[in-house]
Amino acid sequence: MDKTTLLGLTLGIVFILIPLLSGDDPTRFWDLSSVFITIGGAVSATLTSYRPSEALQILKITAKAFRDKGIELEKTVKLLVDLSHKARREGLLSLEAEMENIEDEFMKQSIQLVVDGVEPDVIIDTMDLELESIEARHRRGQGMFKTLGAQFPAWGMIGTLIGLIIMLGSLDDPDSLGPAMATALITTFYGSVLANMVALPIANKLAIKSEEELHEKRLIVEGILSIQAGENPRIMEQKLKTFLSPEQKRRYDELSKDQDVREERTEPNYSSTMG
Repeated sequence: MDKTTLLGLTLGIVFILIPLLSGDDPTRFWDLSSVFITIGGAVSATLTSYRPSEALQILKITAKAFRDKGIELEKTVKLLVDLSHKARREGLLSLEAEMENIEDEFMKQSIQLVVDGVEPDVIIDTMDLELESIEARHRRGQGMFKTLGAQFPAWGMIGTLIGLIIMLGSLDDPDSLGPAMATALITTFYGSVLANMVALPIANKLAIKSEEELHEKRLIVEGILSIQAGENPRIMEQKLKTFLSPEQKRRYDELSKDQDVREERTEPNYSSTMG
């Protein structure tokens, strides 16, 4: 669960409800016809903008904004360094046995290309095409919420225009002008809130998650190519650490230190046995 997405939406709702409920008549901010115009119009316009197969993915895409995939680059670097050591000791074909323990399909595909003896240029082209496909798919998901972010205020304004037309049709009753004007403006309020509190922030969160995933994939490609080239694991390690933030580098150093301690404990003590 992505806590910041849930926290942001919750705080937004709370901070809007507090002033609404503190007024004399909170029900004045509720109008069912305005809800239908704003939400119905924006959703219908967004559906019109995309293919049916893409539009049906809206709920799945929304769930991604609330789900924390838990990308830990330091663990990815550690895995690639370990694979590099294994390839140096036992050869590239030995990596095939490690594929069963790897969950990332992109890394599995990259390793399979290396094991199959594919040329580096072909691997780069194949992985670049895969990255472009992932990025394009992510852009479509972000685009849906950007479209909603543009449509909500637009349909809010359309609802306001409808309300003004109805209001101007009843100018002979001055007492009804105030309530009619308030009702007309509610759709603009709904549209602005839904765009700036829901649609646009989710689009931005999806863009951030996409960049994080693509950053990890680029790291994997760099590591796999270094393994195929027979690069020294220490040199490869320093190269891949450039992908890490200072905090991730600190966690990586802790991972490496813990592994070194475990390896020392498992090594037999030959000096004591010889005595």
